[in-house]
Amino acid sequence: MQQHNNVIQGSESAFSAGEYSQRIQRARERLNAAGVEVMIVTGPENIFWLTGQQTPGYYTFQALLLPVEGEPVFVIRQLEYFNFIANTFISDAAIYQDGDNPVEFLVGKLQQQGWLNKRIGLDKRGWFLPVAVYEALQSKLGNIADTAGVIEPLRAVKSAAEVEKIASAARYVDAGMRAGMAAIRSGADENALVSAMMGAAIAAGSEYVGMEPLVSSGPRSGVPHGTWRRRVMQDNDPVFLEMAAAHDRYHAALMRSAWLGRPPAVAIEMEKVCQEALQAALDAIRPGATCEAPHLACQQVIDRAGFTDNFKKRTGYSIGVSFAPDWGEGGILSLYSGVTTELQPGMTFHIPPALRIYGEFTVGVSETVVVTETGYRQLGSLARPLTLL
Repeated sequence: MQQHNNVIQGSESAFSAGEYSQRIQRARERLNAAGVEVMIVTGPENIFWLTGQQTPGYYTFQALLLPVEGEPVFVIRQLEYFNFIANTFISDAAIYQDGDNPVEFLVGKLQQQGWLNKRIGLDKRGWFLPVAVYEALQSKLGNIADTAGVIEPLRAVKSAAEVEKIASAARYVDAGMRAGMAAIRSGADENALVSAMMGAAIAAGSEYVGMEPLVSSGPRSGVPHGTWRRRVMQDNDPVFLEMAAAHDRYHAALMRSAWLGRPPAVAIEMEKVCQEALQAALDAIRPGATCEAPHLACQQVIDRAGFTDNFKKRTGYSIGVSFAPDWGEGGILSLYSGVTTELQPGMTFHIPPALRIYGEFTVGVSETVVVTETGYRQLGSLARPLTLL
């Protein structure tokens, strides 16, 4: 291994150099089939999957120049260079300074490599490509092919090593959720609850996650995607908990519900339906089934119980490599009506059916699972029923 100012190349990489070589080769095969000779990769998840590079500094411009033939080149800010060395096995880094225009620098590098006359592709639909950057690249490079969707299908099917990282994240989530449940009591505030959750998950091994926990209590729990705001929990309060943890950027997530006291009958019924809907979705998972099959099974349970208007969302989404602002890979694959992609062994999903009366309460339950050769494997270990305190 090469050493650069005491930083050893690839010393903090999530996988071996051979693993990344195989991933790059598979991506090149898809680029070649799409008629693209050089891809500009800007999304941090795709960059991580291809190279191992990870940094919270993805708010500054970074790009992997991936040719179908020849060595890839990483365009990176000077401050991130040693992070890049530690995380990747790529030898060629093109380093720009804070005073440089990153787009002009990238175009200069393409010219230096002799790639300006090649068919260039760009992952145009990623979250992390600002309009101004895209327009600047288009003005400099002309007609750029859209290569969004080239790498994502490869990421959707996890290797055994990737599944093990997600399973590790699921163990961290279990620790966090157990601590959260233990912290629920009348007179405590939501911040103490979330502090317990995140503290336990981090102590168990979690790194920083792609999205904050979604934790709320009382009437606030009836608002989707509510987060903690110092509210003091009281007797007869509903409490909604959803969180993720990460291992080498691979995430697992979990949703659970609790109640301080005896829930109203409608909440008990809704929670029971969520349990049945989750199990119906899980039972519909098998190789060769479409991604809509678990959703339709889940929706059928909810419709039959009369709660159709309380469930207006997809049943689940792909989970794996994530950076903020999300802990999922829902942009890659959803379990929802009309999604006819076939399930394959190695696909991983978070499946979180939840029902709510808006402004009153939410109940829900979820699992992170991996598709197996015969069905699914649940990665978490926590009991599912509504916790009564």
